Amino acid sequence: MAGKLYLVPTPIGNLGDISRRAAEILEGADFIAAEDTRVTVKLLNHLELKKPMTAYHRHNCETAGAAILRRLQGGESCALVTDAGTPAISDPGEDLVALCAAGGVEVEAIPGPCALTVALSVSGLPTGRFTFEGFLPLNKKNRRVRLDALADETRTMIFYEAPHKLRATLDDLADALGPDRRLAVCRELTKLHEEVLRTTIGEAQAHYAAQEPRGEFVLVAAGRPAQEEAPDGDGALARAEELRRAGLPLKQAAAQAAEEFGVKRRGLYNQMLKRERD
Repeated sequence: MAGKLYLVPTPIGNLGDISRRAAEILEGADFIAAEDTRVTVKLLNHLELKKPMTAYHRHNCETAGAAILRRLQGGESCALVTDAGTPAISDPGEDLVALCAAGGVEVEAIPGPCALTVALSVSGLPTGRFTFEGFLPLNKKNRRVRLDALADETRTMIFYEAPHKLRATLDDLADALGPDRRLAVCRELTKLHEEVLRTTIGEAQAHYAAQEPRGEFVLVAAGRPAQEEAPDGDGALARAEELRRAGLPLKQAAAQAAEEFGVKRRGLYNQMLKRERD
């Protein structure tokens, strides 16, 4: 009989947030699959537990996942944990869950800490409908393409970000969503120096231009107001092409038309560039 994979959330900053049920699952599992065993051992020490562990992370998930699946199919039970938060959420644990689903192994999720829901709940922004975008692409061009696609998103948007990339991400958010879009910058959630800055994207840019970003961040951005009409993209494109025929350079034509029609300059410029190349 196959064993079972347990998805066990771990504290995102405060060890006191581990639940009794999560602790019981960790104690009862045959082994623990951990993102970083050095981090997980601290939690186990806090719980006064000693358990066999194996590493499972994005650099070894293919080989380690296959090995864990074999053990599960052999009847063992495994508790999957990340360094912080809920396994399989913006995490390679999703691949292991898919393997288990395909391999006939039962998966049980234990409720618990998750940075995205904590940030959303304290953001002060609408929570009824939201989209979780996780970490944006590392490549600048791909990151901007992703954000441009969200320019007209009406749901609240949630992003994870590392401190060394925060300034660049705020700049890209300002370009894609506009500097006046409401934003909650949630830093070091549940930790000693927790901070929630409820502001605008432009004000967040200024804040972190003067202050070095430190800690882990969750960004919660307001969606485009539903009552606000979407900018006239077709009209802007037609106007830009008219300006081009009048002799204006491509960038200047895109900038002027974008301002007149209230659309994003970069998106309009890219549309025109594609048309001219085609």
